[in-house]
Amino acid sequence: MKCPSCHENTTRVIDSRQIDEGKAIRRRRECESCHYRFTTFEKVEEIPLIVVKKDGIREEFSREKILRGLIRACEKRPVPFEELENISSSIERELRNQGISETPSVDIGELVMDRLAKVDEVAYVRFASVYRQFKDINVFIDELKELINKERA
Repeated sequence: MKCPSCHENTTRVIDSRQIDEGKAIRRRRECESCHYRFTTFEKVEEIPLIVVKKDGIREEFSREKILRGLIRACEKRPVPFEELENISSSIERELRNQGISETPSVDIGELVMDRLAKVDEVAYVRFASVYRQFKDINVFIDELKELINKERA
């Protein structure tokens, strides 16, 4: 690492600490020539994850967007906020572990519904009704029947 002060290549690490929940490392360095001290950060460079919407538009993945949808679905329900954060984080982790740079929004919606069904059935139905854009009560009833059948299995 080049010293920002004298531009020599001889620096040493004085201290290293994990930051950002272990996703990055902060290092204090000292130049062996001029003794100037400075800080560097090291983190894994993640490939941007792109979501392909139903209309073909592409946008960058947003864990916060999933979290907002979960919060709305779980409004006035006994679901802890930490659980919603865990769901959104686990979905992001699963998508990134697939190693694919583009994911259809339909797949993300299904992942959200799978996890939400295990946490709170009412929140699941709320999310599904918006996500699947139920056109009438019969589609809504069919979804409820499917949920009941999954529960019995």
